[in-house]
Amino acid sequence: MTTIGVRRTRTQGLPWWLLLITGALWIVVSWFVLAFDRTSVVTIAALAGAVILAAGVAEIYLMVFAPSWKWLHGILAALFIVTGLIAWINPGGTVFWLAAFIGWYLLFKGAADIVLGFVTKSINEAWWLGIIIGIIEVGLGFWAAGRFDRSIYLLIVYVAVIALARGVTDMVMAFRVRELEKTAV
Repeated sequence: MTTIGVRRTRTQGLPWWLLLITGALWIVVSWFVLAFDRTSVVTIAALAGAVILAAGVAEIYLMVFAPSWKWLHGILAALFIVTGLIAWINPGGTVFWLAAFIGWYLLFKGAADIVLGFVTKSINEAWWLGIIIGIIEVGLGFWAAGRFDRSIYLLIVYVAVIALARGVTDMVMAFRVRELEKTAV
């Protein structure tokens, strides 16, 4: 979860266990993606579309509950939903495009995680984790962006990395929200 003001989430109705469940689901998705083989190009593209749509839905949720940066979550939600739908409409023809998109996604998501890690330093004990994940995402994004000659395995790894990073982030934030709930009582 990339948001500022974790302390305010309880008053806005964000239950910690929901973040824990979504984090676990993202990790399961990353394992599921890595189980596919090279012959399932259409399936991987469709699954990538589903993952991107899920990220869009998550960004809509963050747009509603985040105390700030709502505009950024809204833009990301629109971008992810449109991209996910395009992947579902023509999954076979979008494999290389999805690989390029995932590289750019990692660049922007990583940059946002780095910035938000520093911005939330005073209110988030796990601020450094966002920065580390952001640096990894930016590095992978630079490596992947515009590399249309990569194989389907590259797409599989990127989808898995995105899902795993999102899962870890959501789970860390779940325990942070839970900790803040206990101290607020």
